[in-house]
Amino acid sequence: MKQKMMRRVIYSLIPLIIAGIYFYGWRVLVLLTLVTLAACLTEWIFVRKTTNKISEAVIVTSILFTLILPPKVPYFVAILGIIFGVLFGKMVFGGFGKNPFNPALVGRAFIYINFANVMTVEWVNPSEMIFGNLTRYSVDTITQVTPMLNYRDTGEMLDYFRVFIGNISGSIGETSALLIIFSGIYLIYTKTASKEIIFSVILSFLTLTSILHYTGYSQVPNPLYALLTGGILFGAVFMATDPISAPRNKKAKYIYGSIIGIVTVIIRGFALFAGGMMFAILIGNTFAPIIDELVSKYNASKKLKERSENA
Repeated sequence: MKQKMMRRVIYSLIPLIIAGIYFYGWRVLVLLTLVTLAACLTEWIFVRKTTNKISEAVIVTSILFTLILPPKVPYFVAILGIIFGVLFGKMVFGGFGKNPFNPALVGRAFIYINFANVMTVEWVNPSEMIFGNLTRYSVDTITQVTPMLNYRDTGEMLDYFRVFIGNISGSIGETSALLIIFSGIYLIYTKTASKEIIFSVILSFLTLTSILHYTGYSQVPNPLYALLTGGILFGAVFMATDPISAPRNKKAKYIYGSIIGIVTVIIRGFALFAGGMMFAILIGNTFAPIIDELVSKYNASKKLKERSENA
């Protein structure tokens, strides 16, 4: 069952991979291939002497990890990141189904801290041509800003249509809100991703963003622009909903998603980071087992109380 779910996630990510190649060139496919090979090799080293096989989950991890990288990230940095993510975010805890943290985010956090320049400074502008960068290996136009960084520095906002389609600088798979929304609908329809988590992340994010923006806090853009930029949609649909590192109880999912949405806004508005979704989800992963346990105990005590009252 878990592997079927992983396959559906892969299907939902294919349009984002194609969009990444369209916007940033065929280097994206080379990067994805190298990352996937490194991830599979890392997992194989741990399972080769057991009855287990390389899981489809590691393919999902590889794709997600690649899609949250800057298009020009050096290959060796990406390979180090995915090895660290699979090793310390998954295999040291026992492998598939036992990881408390999202491995893709563990890997990204590692290289974000150790290779800050290539992860926060070297972005590229996608092509404006009708065929995008389908005829190119890579994009040479370097920029130092993403829409969120540009807003924090200048207060200027890009055209909403460009932001919605994804023709902006940013991580490979996080820029197109349109494709992410379609993928999210598919995952919810097939019951692959938790709608409780997705909606609670987005609703809590929009609520706190609205409060800060409309009370005059200039570091926070209007709710719609904030939702379409900075990876919040990608994180809500693909990262926060990881079935292994997220809570299993329905009520716990709402609490978990709300924590992620609120922490993302706090990091965006008050910390040095323009995004914050990565750290917010890892913080949510930390508290997920505790939230699950507390909600389960609350539900059990509530049922016990109801039985005693009806007796």
